[in-house]
Amino acid sequence: MKAKAIVIQQDQGQARRVMMALFAAMTLALALVLAQATTADAQARPATFADLAEQISPSVVNITTSTTIAGRTGPQGIVPEGSPFEDFFNDLDRGGPNGDGARRSSALGSGFVISNDGYIVTNNHVIEGADEILIEFFSGEELPAELIGTDPNTDIAVLKVEADDLPFVEFGDSNGPGSRVGDWVMAMGNPLGQGFSVSAGIVSARNRALSGTYDDYIQTDAAINRGNSGGPLFNMDGKVIGVNTAILSPNGGSIGIGFAMSSAVVINVVDQLIEFGETRRGWLGVRIQDVTPDMVDAIEGLDMARGALVTDVPAGPAEDAGMLSGDVIMVFDGIEIEDTRELVRIVGNSPVGKEVPVEVLREGGTESLTVVLGRRETSEAVAFPASTEQEPDGEEADVLGLTLSQITPELTEQFGLDLEEGLVITGINPDSEAASKGLLEGDVITEANRNAITNVGDLEAQIEAATEAGRKSILLLVRRGGDPRFVALVLEDE
Repeated sequence: MKAKAIVIQQDQGQARRVMMALFAAMTLALALVLAQATTADAQARPATFADLAEQISPSVVNITTSTTIAGRTGPQGIVPEGSPFEDFFNDLDRGGPNGDGARRSSALGSGFVISNDGYIVTNNHVIEGADEILIEFFSGEELPAELIGTDPNTDIAVLKVEADDLPFVEFGDSNGPGSRVGDWVMAMGNPLGQGFSVSAGIVSARNRALSGTYDDYIQTDAAINRGNSGGPLFNMDGKVIGVNTAILSPNGGSIGIGFAMSSAVVINVVDQLIEFGETRRGWLGVRIQDVTPDMVDAIEGLDMARGALVTDVPAGPAEDAGMLSGDVIMVFDGIEIEDTRELVRIVGNSPVGKEVPVEVLREGGTESLTVVLGRRETSEAVAFPASTEQEPDGEEADVLGLTLSQITPELTEQFGLDLEEGLVITGINPDSEAASKGLLEGDVITEANRNAITNVGDLEAQIEAATEAGRKSILLLVRRGGDPRFVALVLEDE
């Protein structure tokens, strides 16, 4: 029995040693994995930006412009407090004994070379109104530049110098890898006229809008100051993913909130400026507004606030394609539309003359249309057509917190109306939802639930139909000074 017990103890000891060996092996393996992860993470963070800066610096330029200014009307040294767009100015010759005559003013900015034969990209506000444009290269060489074209809508300009075999950089994908929130970026330019300078940071946010129709800004905390305008924002592959344009600041200096127009917008603009000397943007020919959450219940077939709601279709490409007021544009050229801003940007970046498939939501169903885009720059506003004349009966009623009346000559004169049909708002309950939605006396309701309204009875019939259908709100088309917009009002409980 003792011999057997010894054997069992030996087996247990051996098993224990095997388990300890396995545990040690697993611990070592885990340590190796963690070490590799730490190494990979360290590699993802650049130890230095020196190599990248050395690689791309020769393609970045300083821009000096000269402008003749009559009198003391231009910027005087420092820009107005908080101005995000102005560059560093320095008066050269004020003229006159008291400095109040015509003078030469010099503005400093930045840019970058995009081709070996001398095309240069910068901001429009850097060169706007300039009589002379001088380009200083990283090597110290200076050359005069010719203005090829500008686009104030995106604040982009293209210049050209006479040179061969210039070092240049290429555009990258501002929507691709290396352009995500949190990715490293590098800004280069001529801050405050101090000469070539590099700053680094990360992409802080995407798809920012400032004040333009086609805004698609990358926000970064890389230092951008006056004079950096027009300079490039690089990803870590040395590709330009943005053009540094503006800063948000209470004092005109960098506080870590800078904006660069994304290359997704800039590439198309630059190509058109080089080819045509001007932009040629696609034009759909509709008036639109965002779909708000309170409209969802009033629009049949809509499950959430998305798409672009068509408020009017004047003569143009959309009308030719059969689009109607009240349609909700859900898909344009295969892209699902989230809001009006996205639609405007996509349409503007589309070629003139392109046949585009469009899906709209209409009366609870989906309609497929094909629109041949026109050109925005040559499109003209079309006045609203006059309605068939009708003798108003002066009927007035209180509905949904509104006092409504048919259009009369007296109301036309009182409110300066240019419509002949619809219901004029002549009074508003200040505690009503209509007042909170911004409706005003003199506004004219022309449609309810996409049906024309000519009298109070028409409106009441649409309210009754919406109630019977179980809807909680009704969609009204309201016109003010010729501009239409949809407003959803909650139906009153019976």
